[in-house]
Amino acid sequence: MYCGSCLRDNALAAQLLAQGHDVTLLPVYTPTLTDEANVSEPEVFFGGISVYLEQHVPLFRHTPKFLDRIWDAGPVIKAFANRSVSVDPRMLGELTVSMLRGEEGYQRKEVRKLVRHLEREPAYDVISLPFTLLIGLAPALRRLGRPIACTLQGEDLFLEGLVEPWRTQSKELIRRQLPHVDAFLAVSEYYARFMSAYLGIPREKLHLVPIGINLDGHSPRGPRQGGPFTLGYFARVAPEKGLHRLAEAYRLLRRERGLPPSRLLAAGYLAPEHRGYLARIEGRLSEWGLRGEFEYRGVLSRAEKIRFLGELDVLSVPGDYVEPKGMYLLEAMVSGVPFVQPRHGAFPEILERTGGGLLFDPADLGSLADAVLSLQADPTRAAELGRRGAAGVREHYNAGRMAARAAEVFASLVARAGAGAAS
Repeated sequence: MYCGSCLRDNALAAQLLAQGHDVTLLPVYTPTLTDEANVSEPEVFFGGISVYLEQHVPLFRHTPKFLDRIWDAGPVIKAFANRSVSVDPRMLGELTVSMLRGEEGYQRKEVRKLVRHLEREPAYDVISLPFTLLIGLAPALRRLGRPIACTLQGEDLFLEGLVEPWRTQSKELIRRQLPHVDAFLAVSEYYARFMSAYLGIPREKLHLVPIGINLDGHSPRGPRQGGPFTLGYFARVAPEKGLHRLAEAYRLLRRERGLPPSRLLAAGYLAPEHRGYLARIEGRLSEWGLRGEFEYRGVLSRAEKIRFLGELDVLSVPGDYVEPKGMYLLEAMVSGVPFVQPRHGAFPEILERTGGGLLFDPADLGSLADAVLSLQADPTRAAELGRRGAAGVREHYNAGRMAARAAEVFASLVARAGAGAAS
């Protein structure tokens, strides 16, 4: 899968490097997978196989590094990851708690490997964790004497998927480690507010670093010429993202709102545990006589993604999950595609900055259908929204702007640490 967090972190690292900073991006669990040039290091820390074995087989908590290298090798991890391994949080509660315990957990050997590696490197100015699910590393990293930052980018979805008692224990362990982190970088204003309340993060430690995307290869287009109206979905195929809701809205459009024969296209990662979910959606579309108008394109490369977006008239990912990022909206808008999204999460602030779409009442699928139909009926308006969205993304949500803002936050941490040392 192309993970949104991996895409964001790789784009950030690449842009920081382009701006003249010295950056090392270390993969954790698996090699990072992005749809653009990958700037991460080849060595994987906390290799997913090692972490799993250490959790369930005590012997592997003490194996020497030369043996660990065998199953920590990127190709080995990829081979196992490609064999339909589920990462359903309902199955990973105990492992999550162990990781959040850091050096007190079953993966303490992996923590020490990471610390020893960093001790051999030239001293970093700042160490940045990708999300709070790795905050258990903070106490050990603190011994390196450098400020620690942590990005906030959607981990509540995983935490809320844990079953008890692991959910409560995980949140308590995260709260316990908050003092070891100097700054939290939220990807949206909404998520800064939410995570402050959700985990008790002090407001003075929160910094807004809006998400940004690599614009290379994207170019806005005008209205599509010819072909049926095309409604698109581009995100993970999972219940919280709402493909089933979009299918229901499409039924309303075709059977009750007078939309002429059209297309419903979907693309994005489909986890093994969600194959039945997609099959049920396809079954319902068949019952409604609309299966021939739906197509699932699967996981797309960067070039395929750009071509896919070029086929769409409108994009909608109408999930129940209150999104902190919405990277797929930025990718659609920079290609000139307007969006129709629920009025929650980061979407209102994205709309305010870009003007690239419409919002609907999340509790009313009829309002989703009506918004889509209004754009189908008025191509001139849809094109204008697409034009505004493309300009708004280029101004407010480009990766260069994201990197410059992150560098400001990191520089403030360095300055504060220097002032503290001098005093």
